[in-house]
Formats: sequence, C-alpha cells, structure tokens
Amino acid sequence: MEDVFIPVVVVGILFLGLPWLIFHYVTKWKQAATITQSDEKLLDELHEMARRLDDRLCTIERIMTAENPDWRQQCLPGRTESPRLLANGDE
Repeated sequence: MEDVFIPVVVVGILFLGLPWLIFHYVTKWKQAATITQSDEKLLDELHEMARRLDDRLCTIERIMTAENPDWRQQCLPGRTESPRLLANGDE
C-alpha cells in the first residue's frame, strides 16, 4: 500500500500542486503591479501641480532678471546658470 501511495502523492504534488502554486503567485504579482485609477489620477494631479509651480518659478525668475540682471551671481557666487528641471527659462 505504501509503495503505491507515496508515488501518487509525489506525482500529484508535482503535476497539480506546484503549477497551481506558481500560477497563483504569478496572478497575484500581476494584479499588484497594475496602477489603480486613483493612483493614476493622483499622479496626473501631481504632474499638473509641478508644471504650474515650474511656470510660476519661471515667471519669478523673469521678473527678477528684469529688475536686476545680476541677481543670480549675487545669490549664488561662482555659478553662472541654475539647472532647470522641467522647462528652460526664456532668458
């Protein structure tokens, strides 16, 4: 009886249990990797806010440059130009 029972259990685990376990966790991994609608909306809002803040910063830099063209050298001695992250200034 034991000579038949152990091979049946091993074959069942190999051909049924192991694939089920692999497919189960692959499915869970694929579901977790997707971005939800609320996450996508939040990212869109944050991107829009970052764009507006960058536009405001460009406006402030243009006003400062119009009033005092050398304000960057006074604020940051040794640096001629500050790096822009989202857009280039219109200077």
